[in-house]
Amino acid sequence: MNIDNAEIVRLIADEATRNDGIARIVDAYTEPLYWHIRRMVVVHEDSEDILQEMWIRVFKHIATFRGGASELRAWIYSIATNLCMTHLKRRWRWSFIGMDGIGAKLAEQIPQTTGDSADSIEAKFQKAVLSLPAKQRLVFNLRYYDELSYKEISRITEMSEATLKTNYHYAQQRIKELMTQ
Repeated sequence: MNIDNAEIVRLIADEATRNDGIARIVDAYTEPLYWHIRRMVVVHEDSEDILQEMWIRVFKHIATFRGGASELRAWIYSIATNLCMTHLKRRWRWSFIGMDGIGAKLAEQIPQTTGDSADSIEAKFQKAVLSLPAKQRLVFNLRYYDELSYKEISRITEMSEATLKTNYHYAQQRIKELMTQ
């Protein structure tokens, strides 16, 4: 899909065409954002709720967005990512496990979300990704699945590009180890 962020930014900057710009954002980003959210929280219903909340926040603040075309996707993804992190913290706050331990709890839900294919390579891969520390998992998802540049990921996570590259490298190594076991 070819997304013309420059055209979208131009449309949302003008009050007369803002609704058309919003419609284009929704068309362009709903599916990739759903899957980004789903990879972070695993459960479909939670993903749908977070996606809806994310669109409410985007619509509420779109008139004040002053970034350029290259920043639009990072801005939207950062809203979605922050909502996912808040959701995970809120959901697991009484279990006394840190953000890194949440991945193991989410991995337990994979058989429920994949059905009979829980032993498939895809399920094994998902479990390997969920076993990563939270920062590595986030960087891996944004880079591998969402194909964001390190510059965009840096805007979303507020980490340096060098740190992101290191996290991604370690994530790849760990996933390879887990997939060969």
